[in-house]
Amino acid sequence: MLRISITFIALSIVFFGCNGSPKDSKAKADSTNNFYDSLNNKKGGRGTRALSGPDADFAVEAANGSLLEVELGKLAQRKSGNAEIKAFGAMMEKDHMQAGNELEAIAKQKRMALPSSPGGEEHKTMEELNAKSVSEFDKSYVNAMVKDHESDMKKFTNGRKLVHYPEMTKFIDKTLPILKMHYEAALRLQQKFR
Repeated sequence: MLRISITFIALSIVFFGCNGSPKDSKAKADSTNNFYDSLNNKKGGRGTRALSGPDADFAVEAANGSLLEVELGKLAQRKSGNAEIKAFGAMMEKDHMQAGNELEAIAKQKRMALPSSPGGEEHKTMEELNAKSVSEFDKSYVNAMVKDHESDMKKFTNGRKLVHYPEMTKFIDKTLPILKMHYEAALRLQQKFR
């Protein structure tokens, strides 16, 4: 009984932090992975949830980015009056939903926590774009997609050097060309909305 109470208290601290306010979904996933990783280290690596820290960190970042792309893709389809922007948004939603599902399968197999909604800077980007007027949205969305995909390509390229799980390496190798294609499509759109 005491063990269950201590575990509950520890998980409460992980999920709600010391100040009692809930963390965003990305922060929760990071905290959960860090908690189980440190618990595993205390047991001398014999824990039931041994994680590769670099893989867990990369997975949380990649999932957070994919969640943002899906939500912004949906927003673009609702908010834009431009057919090309709507089509680009639909592609973002579809491709990043698929990548997110693949990453989720890896995370489930490796027992990693992933965010369930965009957190951190990604959440801020989502709120800013949602607040844009229809006339401002297209240009702002395309600029955000260029910037975001530049960042994603760097994260995936760097992550490729750091991850340990073969499944994660395969995921990166499969996803990186898609991110590059999205980046090039966003650059072409950016030229039209200067």
